[in-house]
Amino acid sequence: MSDRSPARQLVLVVDDDESMRVALTYLFRSMELDVKVFSSAPQVLEAGIPDVPCCLVLDIRLPGVSGLDFQDMLTKAGLDVPIVFMTGHGDIPMSVRAMKAGAVDFLTKPFRDQDMLDAVTRALTKDRERRNALSAVADLQVRHDSLTPRQRELFILVAAGLMNKQIAARLQVSEVTVKIHRGIMTKKMGARSVADLARMADALDVKLAR
Repeated sequence: MSDRSPARQLVLVVDDDESMRVALTYLFRSMELDVKVFSSAPQVLEAGIPDVPCCLVLDIRLPGVSGLDFQDMLTKAGLDVPIVFMTGHGDIPMSVRAMKAGAVDFLTKPFRDQDMLDAVTRALTKDRERRNALSAVADLQVRHDSLTPRQRELFILVAAGLMNKQIAARLQVSEVTVKIHRGIMTKKMGARSVADLARMADALDVKLAR
């Protein structure tokens, strides 16, 4: 059962060389990483990219769609999967293009097992951090959605650095009313300071209209 643990991490290996697929499967499984192997890029899209921390170990030269073209396809499709490229025919322009497009590493065959494991470790860490960030923003959005329209107005104004007196004048309410709503809003958002609210507003891309 491959979904045995919430801590599951998956490495997707794409290489048309069967011996390389077998070797990498043994390598990654020795580190207790789940592995799926493919001989071409379209096979990955057909199978779908699982919703778990994962990365691609991708050969540059593949039948049909090349590794670099597949990287472009993933980017255009909004699929943010960290990639470790490998090649037996790499050159500087290839590696520069790959790294500029966000590749984690570019390894030339034959590579040391440890170099590959180090690169994959960085890629998986990057994907976990991305997922954690998305989860945090989703949690913030739920909290923000729980605010009343008035509290949302206050959230924006407080996050922008306005004082209670300024907010009261802007909303044409008393400072006491501002303080009451501000306290409730701050508690709902789980913020401990104005700086917290400012960071939350930035994460949610909520800004004060000037």
